[in-house]
Amino acid sequence: MGTFSSFFDSQSRSQWNYNTLKNFRQISPIVQTHLKKVYTTLCCALVASAFGAYLHIIWSIGGYLTTFACFGAIIWLHSTPPCQEEKRVSLLMASAVFEGASIGPLIDLAIQIDPSVLVAAFVGTALAFACFSGAAMLARRREYLYLGGLLSSGVSMLLWLHFASSIFGGSTALFKMEIYLGLLVFVGYMVVDTQDIIEKAHLGDLDYVKHALTLFTDFVAVFVRILIIMLKNSAEKGERKKKKRSD
Repeated sequence: MGTFSSFFDSQSRSQWNYNTLKNFRQISPIVQTHLKKVYTTLCCALVASAFGAYLHIIWSIGGYLTTFACFGAIIWLHSTPPCQEEKRVSLLMASAVFEGASIGPLIDLAIQIDPSVLVAAFVGTALAFACFSGAAMLARRREYLYLGGLLSSGVSMLLWLHFASSIFGGSTALFKMEIYLGLLVFVGYMVVDTQDIIEKAHLGDLDYVKHALTLFTDFVAVFVRILIIMLKNSAEKGERKKKKRSD
């Protein structure tokens, strides 16, 4: 899910050349206003996603159906013209609710094992997002856009790892590699996508709904992987404590 909107921009990122890299204008007031709208919309999408996860905890609605519904809402959003702003915002919120319901089983598991892990994972993701997005804003324009090709290669590696684990059986080492590589890749996308949004806004693309969707998918992708890592560490600590008690 986290890779979906990134694929939409992969072709445009490869078109930057050396001459454009030398242009380091400051962020204009128009772009600053656009970024405020993007991050406000992103916060609303995160709240909608939390509501979707809550719906799963109550009614167990999360699964393949909500995942397909999320993809459908995203495709519908991309096919809707920017002039239909209210409809596009509604589609973004709907996709966020479906996404929240889709990761609801993982969140429910975290609540059952250790609720503090869920809070820590969200806070850690939010801090990482704020730090890396801030770094992308403070850096020179287009400084990190060249990483897009490298990250796309990382996504390809993730797909092959997932395919290999499905065919040959998932080992613990392969699973760890997939999770940690995925975390590294999508943290990188936080930086690249932030600079890409700033650059597109400078060029006149002020579609804050689409840009908020891009950052939302990055946030969720990082959050899921951090949560899985923390849950695995928590389970391993629990096993070690049980062994000590038994000894």
